[in-house]
Amino acid sequence: MKQMRPTVADLLAMKGKRQLSMLRVVTLEEAEAAERAGIDLVSVPPALLGPEFREAAPSVFAFPGLEYGDFATAEDYLRAAFGALRAGGDAVYCAAGLSTVRRMREEGIPVCGHVGLIPSKATWTGGFRAVGKTAASALDVWRQVKALEEAGAFAAEIEVVPGEVAGAISERTSMLMLSMGAGTGCDAQYLFAEDVLGQNRGHYPRHARVYRNFAAEFERLQQERVAAFREYAADVRSGAYPEKAHLVAIEAAELRAFLDALPG
Repeated sequence: MKQMRPTVADLLAMKGKRQLSMLRVVTLEEAEAAERAGIDLVSVPPALLGPEFREAAPSVFAFPGLEYGDFATAEDYLRAAFGALRAGGDAVYCAAGLSTVRRMREEGIPVCGHVGLIPSKATWTGGFRAVGKTAASALDVWRQVKALEEAGAFAAEIEVVPGEVAGAISERTSMLMLSMGAGTGCDAQYLFAEDVLGQNRGHYPRHARVYRNFAAEFERLQQERVAAFREYAADVRSGAYPEKAHLVAIEAAELRAFLDALPG
């Protein structure tokens, strides 16, 4: 029997019962792999959504991200959110202000907010570093969570916050808390597929865990690509390509008739 995709109500009913798995996926291949691997939740660029996405990942709960800065007003966010849900999303990820979250909730759109280290707003918390390491900072995170909850968000990513702080907050909110580097006291663990697959050649976040080394495989494939192109170029220069098998044939009589019809 085909597994049904969970609803917001289903996810909220799981709060505190088991850890959910979540990945950021950006290709249909990654989405299909997440489906086949039993990943519970994915965040996706809205452009990935559509019939092909749902064919590849029919039972995974998807959060299309409304990229912060791409929209100016609550109405802009609202239109984008409705479009993302029509295309196959289940809820929208949004780092916009509380009035925007509230406006979307008024229309019944499930919203996931963001607290802790928010990359698009990191200048306010000292750059790309942990948040909530002091009592005052941790209380700021708590207040942000409660504000999102009161605005109507059903979930929030909590990023790079001490596990003890994130766990205490998760216990005290009705929202589903998605941990990115914020410990196991939340409701889901969230990583980027590119980190899990080892696709980066640069810095990996402390919370990332690499399960495969795709970077090495990509380098091997690039070397094979160069070698294949080099062999092709050599064959063109030497005349080894194209061979007779690569060409379209014409009967001798037809060729003679064509040549005879040509001028001079």
